Amino acid sequence: MSESVTDILNWIAGRPVVAQSQAWLDKFNPHNGRLLYRVSSSSAADVDHAVVAAKSALAEWSGLTPVRRGQVLTDIVALMKQRANELADCIAVETGKPPQDAKGEVGGAIMQGEFFAGEGMRLYARSLTSGMPGKYSHTVRQPRGCAGLIVPANTPIANIAWKTFPALICGNSVVLKAAEDSPRIALLFAELTKEAGLPDGVFNVIQGLGQPAGAALVEHTGVDVISFTGSTAVGRWIAATAGQRLARVSLELGGKNPFVVCDDADLDQAVHWAALSAFSNAGQRCAAGSRIIVFRSIYPAFVEKLVAKAESLKLGVEAGCDLGPLINPRQHAAALAAITGAGNAGAKILCGGGAPDSEALAGGYYVKPTLIEGVDPNSGLSCQEIFAPVATLYSVDTLQEALALANAGEYGLTAAIHTGSVDRAMWFAQRVRAGVVNINIGTYGSEPHMPFGGFGASGNGTREPGVEALDVYSELKNISFLVRSDQL
Repeated sequence: MSESVTDILNWIAGRPVVAQSQAWLDKFNPHNGRLLYRVSSSSAADVDHAVVAAKSALAEWSGLTPVRRGQVLTDIVALMKQRANELADCIAVETGKPPQDAKGEVGGAIMQGEFFAGEGMRLYARSLTSGMPGKYSHTVRQPRGCAGLIVPANTPIANIAWKTFPALICGNSVVLKAAEDSPRIALLFAELTKEAGLPDGVFNVIQGLGQPAGAALVEHTGVDVISFTGSTAVGRWIAATAGQRLARVSLELGGKNPFVVCDDADLDQAVHWAALSAFSNAGQRCAAGSRIIVFRSIYPAFVEKLVAKAESLKLGVEAGCDLGPLINPRQHAAALAAITGAGNAGAKILCGGGAPDSEALAGGYYVKPTLIEGVDPNSGLSCQEIFAPVATLYSVDTLQEALALANAGEYGLTAAIHTGSVDRAMWFAQRVRAGVVNINIGTYGSEPHMPFGGFGASGNGTREPGVEALDVYSELKNISFLVRSDQL
């Protein structure tokens, strides 16, 4: 794919549209810092245009049977498969992912589409019994209306699929606020939906910044359900703002996820999964294992192996590289500042600790895989999401102490424990404050049919994907009727 500067537009009512202000944002290649795209900088007027288009298309789309809607989603998935390499190339360029990671992400998005296309044949509700003779009752699912979807750039096509497919199968129309750092993949997806036969206006894309474009989508009275993945601070504002009009809100927010290694763990496997949890996607995962908690008796051996693993990882965007750059210069600067701050506070940086000195990577937003010990458990680095390849290490004597440290802080998204004991694993899994718990694997890895979401500041209790996502994007209606025996 060429790195020549391209104009990235909105997609409204089935066609590309320039922002009404004709203002533009610059999107830079995270690998080398060069200008990659000019992106339409949308305003509230553009959001209103998209919502009106979505509302106009709603009756036709929601009027189709769920089975027919599933067939259209199947056609979208078929086109994603045909153009998988193009989608992966786009992701690789605009996010800096190595090609194998970009292809894996596209594969995950395709699986998400396949799952929800099938839900068109299984949009189940319930039949209910009644205490009244001759009364029959059942529930049905009906669409909410216009769904406002706001996605981040860390796994862009996966995030789009995660929200769009369940929203569509339930009969909603969509206005997607694309991530400003991965704008073109949203436009490519929109083109696929049109080619697959999705009616114009059912899926719309707004480009631009969270303020004003994302905020305008949240505030728009025509938006009936909002699904947001991003920071806890923004999630709190969305909940308060949309709550004023009682719009339904689904929030998947940050995480500071614990990775516990017991003294009976397979150390090599624990190191393998700890490195993947902390450093894959350059640590830009809400489910990243950024707090590694190790039993004291094995701490030296584990740390030695993990440092060696971290130092062996290859940075870059070529095939076979382990991690790419951070997504933008702001994120890059924040990560480097956090590492410097930890060192100044007396923590010990075991490896990494800054940007690589390679000439080939000098222009990009790279951070070497970094491990830090001696960090105060109550400090910002221990408690706040960094979204970079940075993990902190802690030693404990008992599983109870590990659990207490794992549950410290406001987040509760994911957790992992490595142990050879089923008793230890289940004791921890039942008590750790997290929406997802993995045993002897990493802190991430939700599949299309599995609910994902967190406790506390990691979300508002909703779960996407899985069939639980249907509860986000549909209304439940109870219908009862009375059969009169005297009319037989």
